[in-house]
Amino acid sequence: MNILITGAGGFIGGSLVRYFHNKGFSIRAVDKKPLPLWCQLTTGVESLCLDVSEWENCRRVCEGVEEVYNLAADMGGIGFIEKNRIECLRSILINTNMLEAAYRAGVGRYFYSSSACVYNTDLQKDPNCRALKETDAYPALSERGYGWEKLLSEMFCQEYWAERGMKPFIARFHNAYGALGSWNDGREKAPAAICRKVIEAKHSGSGQIEIWGDGTQTRSYMYIDDCTYGIDSIVHCDDLIATPINLGSHELISVDDLVTLAEEFAGLNLHRVYNLNAPNGVAGRNSDNKMVRRILGWEPNTPLRVGLKKTYDWIEQQYLAQKQENKLT
Repeated sequence: MNILITGAGGFIGGSLVRYFHNKGFSIRAVDKKPLPLWCQLTTGVESLCLDVSEWENCRRVCEGVEEVYNLAADMGGIGFIEKNRIECLRSILINTNMLEAAYRAGVGRYFYSSSACVYNTDLQKDPNCRALKETDAYPALSERGYGWEKLLSEMFCQEYWAERGMKPFIARFHNAYGALGSWNDGREKAPAAICRKVIEAKHSGSGQIEIWGDGTQTRSYMYIDDCTYGIDSIVHCDDLIATPINLGSHELISVDDLVTLAEEFAGLNLHRVYNLNAPNGVAGRNSDNKMVRRILGWEPNTPLRVGLKKTYDWIEQQYLAQKQENKLT
């Protein structure tokens, strides 16, 4: 089978390329970033540098493929999406052009990577929040910019099924993390950012860490291996055609406790400085996994302690390598 993966230069997209390549599929990987800036490159994969917000590029990359996995978007951690709402909203061009190109090319299955940012923000004002189920996206009150773009793109996918019979599949990601992702470029998410800050404090001897917000904000975090397996399972389950579903861990943790976990890996205790003016997003968000357990008989299950330790160790390797390179130059 020939598979197209857009956003392949990103963390999840690159991991999905490797996942399907290891299963023996023929992959066309696409991202607008130059190849040296991709998070990972998989040998034996057709890798193209193209901007799929443009129609002609979408038409070109969809030719001859049987499944499309659209993960292309301008996004990042909370610091990025709160400060770049226009760029996040412009990602609607990617999905609208990709859907039409995939339909015209006769693509059988189309995956859209949505986000838990689509959920009603009134339900996320308490760190001790209840887990969000799929129906909680309506009445709609998504996060500005990124969340609204994701929700509208979900609707586009559903209409291509209703009117044209193309099979779309939609997963609402809850904070994927792991090695090979962004950790120091301004697009990193909380697990990577906190690991990096603890590592910096450890090797500099500063003895302190800056935390965005008051530390009480809660989230659940999904390890990347669970994410790629979950995408594959969702796309190949006909019960989920045009049906948004949560893809995330239900293991809720506060920012303060996430810092404590990273401190344990580093073997130190840091003085915490809370930056209350920094972006910090909603107060609490967790994934209700009843639907994914019922339909797939599975849910993301890598313990946070296990996945975060692997992530911490990888980031520390990158940090030390970069530090050594800076010394040499």
